[in-house]
Amino acid sequence: MTAMTEHKRPRFSQDSKEAFRNPWVLGWIAGILLVLGVNIAFIITAVVTNPGLVEKDYYEKGRDQEQHFIQQQLTRERLGWQMKLDAISTPVAGEAVRYTFNVVDTRGVAVDGDQASLHAYRPSDMNADFDVPMQEIAPGVYSAELVFPLKGIWDITAVLVKGEDSLKVTRRVSVKAARTP
Repeated sequence: MTAMTEHKRPRFSQDSKEAFRNPWVLGWIAGILLVLGVNIAFIITAVVTNPGLVEKDYYEKGRDQEQHFIQQQLTRERLGWQMKLDAISTPVAGEAVRYTFNVVDTRGVAVDGDQASLHAYRPSDMNADFDVPMQEIAPGVYSAELVFPLKGIWDITAVLVKGEDSLKVTRRVSVKAARTP
C-alpha cells in the first residue's frame, strides 16, 4: 500500500522536499528569469533605437552654456529687439506651413538683419532635424515655409544675425499627423 500511496502523490507540491518540485521555488526562479528577461529586452531596445541625442562634446558645451546664456541676455538687453515667431496655420506632417519672424527695436522700428534662418529640432530624433533660410518679405519681417516629415513635438528656433550680433527665439510646436484621404 505504501507504493500505491507514494505513486498518487502530486508531482508538484508544497510538501515536496525536492526543490524543483516545490511551486514556491519554481515561482521564485520564474520571477528572477522574468526580471532578467525584461532587463535584457530594455538593454537591447536602448541600443537598437538609440536616437543619438547626446552630443559628442557634451561636457564642453555644458560648461559653456551658462556663459552663452548670460551673453545672450546681455545682447538682448543692449539691443532691445522684440522678436515674434508665428505660424500661419497649425503644422501637419508632410504639409507646408509658413512661419513668419518679426523683429523690431525698442522704438518699434523694423530691424533689417543680414541673415535669418529657421532651425527645426526634434527632441526625440536628431536625424529629422533641419534648417531653412528665411527670406525678408518686408522690413523686419522674415518668412520661410517648413514641411515637417514627422508628427510630434518639435522645437523651432528663428535666428537673426546683424553684423556681430545674433539673437534667437524658440517655440515648441506640436505637429499633427498627416491627414488621410
